[in-house]
Amino acid sequence: MMRSRARDLNVCGVTAAIVVIDGKWKTALLWLLESGPHRPAELRRKLPGLSEKVLTQALREMETDGLVHREVHDVLPLKTVYSLTDFGRDLAEALAPLSDWGHRRLEKLAETETRTGAETEIETEAARSAS
Repeated sequence: MMRSRARDLNVCGVTAAIVVIDGKWKTALLWLLESGPHRPAELRRKLPGLSEKVLTQALREMETDGLVHREVHDVLPLKTVYSLTDFGRDLAEALAPLSDWGHRRLEKLAETETRTGAETEIETEAARSAS
């Protein structure tokens, strides 16, 4: 979705929320920041495959959207720490039921794959017996 839609007052609330969490990494970053403040390098270590450029872009967008707070400590070398704002914690709480639903979906998929695999084994065994 286009970032410009994040401020469009003529969209439904769900669309306005999805624009804010759109992207591969933002929900994972929200989840990690729920446990407390993190430095960017810590976030990258915990999310293999996340480049520094994409992390920086996602955190800047999340800061602009009021989800994270960026604090720069005046020490050498500079130390930057990101944490969730109250607004970010509200979003994380709102996403919790969706996360629960997602886990139930994954469990259903695993059950279906297990059943399908067992049925295939039975069919293969039946075919062997018939030969």
